[in-house]
Amino acid sequence: MQSELLTLSDVSLAYQTVEGETVAIQDLNLTVREGEFLAIVGPSGCGKTSVLSLIMGLIPQSGGTVRVQKPGLRMGYMLQRDHLLDHRTVEKNVLLGLEVQHRLTEQSRKNALQLLDTYGLSEFKTYKPNQLSGGMRQKVALIRTLALEPDLLLLDEPFSALDYQTRLNLSDEVYRIIRREHKSAILVTHDISEAVSMADRVAVFTARPATCKADIPIGFPAAMPPLERRRQATFHDYFDRIWEELQA
Repeated sequence: MQSELLTLSDVSLAYQTVEGETVAIQDLNLTVREGEFLAIVGPSGCGKTSVLSLIMGLIPQSGGTVRVQKPGLRMGYMLQRDHLLDHRTVEKNVLLGLEVQHRLTEQSRKNALQLLDTYGLSEFKTYKPNQLSGGMRQKVALIRTLALEPDLLLLDEPFSALDYQTRLNLSDEVYRIIRREHKSAILVTHDISEAVSMADRVAVFTARPATCKADIPIGFPAAMPPLERRRQATFHDYFDRIWEELQA
């Protein structure tokens, strides 16, 4: 049985607008386990990204508890845009997070460069971001996050700005990297196929105020990469079940 990394218990989030108070999340219960790849899907604007911000501690919840079960849990956040700095090389972009956190040492630098080498980007380490394709930029952004040695990766629609073919190939590669590095991950996506192809479990959110209306285990082996999952007959069964939950 996988141990729990963090739990959200009866979490609510409300904020003030000119029209008054808006409740974005209400009575949300969610658990993330060690080594698990969890996907979150839901209607546009339902608060999926806000959940990641709550988990990261970037915003406080209005009610309920966000409890880290593993002491010293490190989290890394990968956004929709890569946010690479154009004036820095690939190598210096990968090292940026370590610099900001004052954790850049000879060993951490060595580890980061090893990640570039392992995942086929070492020959591009002197390139600037504008010399890279969109898929390569996102891969650099992932390595920058992994260089911080997070236990849990928070992925906020990281492939949404890419063309379809690049998106498929990169999701497959990112999945392999996350599994190889033995990381836990939460993926926020509006793409049901992406969720089914990558996740061990899919949490389906309601429209705002968001709560979790269904928690659906995905029965593919962890060793089966996303592109191969998409070819399985049961892939469409999972898709249809999640679609029905979203429409209900």
